[in-house]
Amino acid sequence: MKSKLRRDFKDLRWRISVYRARRARAKSKATFIGVTGSSGKSTVTALLGHILAAHRPVYTQVLANTIHSVVSTLYKRMKQVERPDYVVMETGAYGIDTIRPMAEMLQPHVAVVTMVRLEHVTSFRTLENVALEKSALVAALRPDGLAVLNADDPHVADMGAGTGCRVVTFGTAQTADYRVTEIHAAYPDLLTLSIHWRGGLLELKTSFPAEYFWLPTVAAVATALELGVPPDKVAVQVATFQPVVNRCTVLITRGGPQFIIDAAKAPWHSINLALDMVAKATASRKRIVLGQISDYAGSTRKYAHAYQTAREIADQVIYTGDNAHRSRASQADRDNGRFVELRTAKEVSDHIKRTAVAGELILVKSSSNLHLERIALAWTHDVKCWIHICGKPEGCHTCGLYELPYEQHRAHVMRRRRAKVWRQFRGLFGGRSS
Repeated sequence: MKSKLRRDFKDLRWRISVYRARRARAKSKATFIGVTGSSGKSTVTALLGHILAAHRPVYTQVLANTIHSVVSTLYKRMKQVERPDYVVMETGAYGIDTIRPMAEMLQPHVAVVTMVRLEHVTSFRTLENVALEKSALVAALRPDGLAVLNADDPHVADMGAGTGCRVVTFGTAQTADYRVTEIHAAYPDLLTLSIHWRGGLLELKTSFPAEYFWLPTVAAVATALELGVPPDKVAVQVATFQPVVNRCTVLITRGGPQFIIDAAKAPWHSINLALDMVAKATASRKRIVLGQISDYAGSTRKYAHAYQTAREIADQVIYTGDNAHRSRASQADRDNGRFVELRTAKEVSDHIKRTAVAGELILVKSSSNLHLERIALAWTHDVKCWIHICGKPEGCHTCGLYELPYEQHRAHVMRRRRAKVWRQFRGLFGGRSS
């Protein structure tokens, strides 16, 4: 009985939240921009928000990309920016028919789609199903809306057919409305590129360490230019933007290694991109830490394929996590230290601390469940939370409790909540005279 009451109460609260969200959306005069795609959407969202912020007031919702996030943003979080002119939101797909409810709630004026790759394999099975899911954001556009689509990806480019909305494309294709050329990045040389568009030529410098970031850069830039942001202002904002945390974030330690931390996602299609980044980099020594690969079809031989590529690039390859044993590294590679197998992030951290060489480059690549960002964090903070898998979806920077043992997290959060309630209580009644 009590469980049913709790469910009913929870359902009622959700219905009220949805009602408030729809009401807030109807009242808002902002231009709403939705961003989706199998990869790059977080960077597009954050970069576009950064560009627009120099133009007019903007609210940007990055990483939190579920229906609950959309609802919460519309009726509550948007108030953090007084009357924003733009609302930029990331929308993610986790299964069949997950984007449509978000898109219908958002009612976007602009839809940006980066790429279609086979993600969440057990749910979608085929590229066509992924494309159909992503296209729901474009289908939800208003009649006077704008679709910003990747011209190089046929699954994305086809989303513009029959929409009745204005469509602009970006990519390396000759037919793209925003055509990118002269893409170059070879760390420590950061990404530079040129964009040819109807307004002429726009040359950009970025803080990204890899060439493949041209795609989210051009997607954000094309959208901003279409919304009327002056090209010179766009170039300045792109140059000052820092990568989203754990998405190829660069950490240069004093007297120690240089880290490129790519520990937020690791779908199979991104592995070779990350390895290619290391191959083009210049460093005294190169090491690659590979954790969990996600969203791939087929057998676990992917780990063996990745190792064969990585060993030709790096002086040492370190596998960690529950699939660390799947590298198929030879005994010779194990004996001479070319390959190291360690099961936990703490073991990897200790190994790197013992063997680090000043100026060496270390790529940390994994899906988020292992929180391998702690390996780099340990060089600048006293990391004490080394639980193998904590189950928290947010990264360690967002959680902020990495300097406490995991066993103390719950008590710390409860103390923080009680302190907040007490501050609110004092604010209500503390100033009253008796």
